[in-house]
Amino acid sequence: MQIILASQSPRRSELLKQLGLNFQIRIADIDESNSMGLKASELVQYLAFEKAKAVAEDSSLDRDSIVIGADTVVVKDGAILGKPRDKQEAFNMLKSLNGSWHEVMTGIAVIDANSFKYDKCVEITRVKMKELKDETINAYINSGEPLDKAGAYGIQGLGAVLVDRIEGCYFNVVGLPISKLSDILKNYGVYVLK
Repeated sequence: MQIILASQSPRRSELLKQLGLNFQIRIADIDESNSMGLKASELVQYLAFEKAKAVAEDSSLDRDSIVIGADTVVVKDGAILGKPRDKQEAFNMLKSLNGSWHEVMTGIAVIDANSFKYDKCVEITRVKMKELKDETINAYINSGEPLDKAGAYGIQGLGAVLVDRIEGCYFNVVGLPISKLSDILKNYGVYVLK
């Protein structure tokens, strides 16, 4: 059986490697806009499923494959913060998170490419940011790190110094809640710990 990660995120790839799983990466080209106006918890599950489904339906894929899709957003006061388009948007996002709590939501979808049996779920972690001066925010933005991260920060990198504390799964904030994923994979005969 082949495990496929339907994501180009280097963070998700690193987390799967930590589990000792052999996998391949296939990138799904899907529309990631929220054109249906879904709530954040619904949106991340929908996008994770669409990514996994696009890869699972690829005719070149070995049917004996399990496909994992994931999508992560940051949510502040009901507003979904995806990846910033530029430095100004990154600044605005970090300013909105400044000194307060927000949620990080990751949707996971796992599809059996042969039977199209699937599971999907969402993991939610609460994150409290420190009170940050504008100079600190700008210095972080100038590092280049926030520009490809939901909510304009990466907790696994320099962004760790911006975070006061978290409630919930740390790996979820990185982009893949590996404990929950390992539980789902058992439904497909994939055991991280045998």
